[in-house]
Amino acid sequence: MADALLSIQILPHTPNGESVIPYVDRAIEIVKATGLPYRVAPLETTMEGDMDRLLAVVKDMNEAMAEMGCPSVISQIKIYYNPKDGASMGRLLEKYPDGQ
Repeated sequence: MADALLSIQILPHTPNGESVIPYVDRAIEIVKATGLPYRVAPLETTMEGDMDRLLAVVKDMNEAMAEMGCPSVISQIKIYYNPKDGASMGRLLEKYPDGQ
């Protein structure tokens, strides 16, 4: 059972001031490769899973930005942690099935 939701907005400082879009795309590829449930939104991506695993994904995302040449990265994260009852995007969004 997942015990946390983690939303991340990754803001890489690109090497030559170019668009961040290819870098953000790479970060989302890392999330997708985990096999964890996730949801991409316009300003952040939310993942569902074990707290330790989610934080490891954040680390992987930041390391990937450095590997791509970014001299620095800002990662803004929000965490919902519920170790007793678990955490679920579906449960939190059940009142809003169409996203509105």
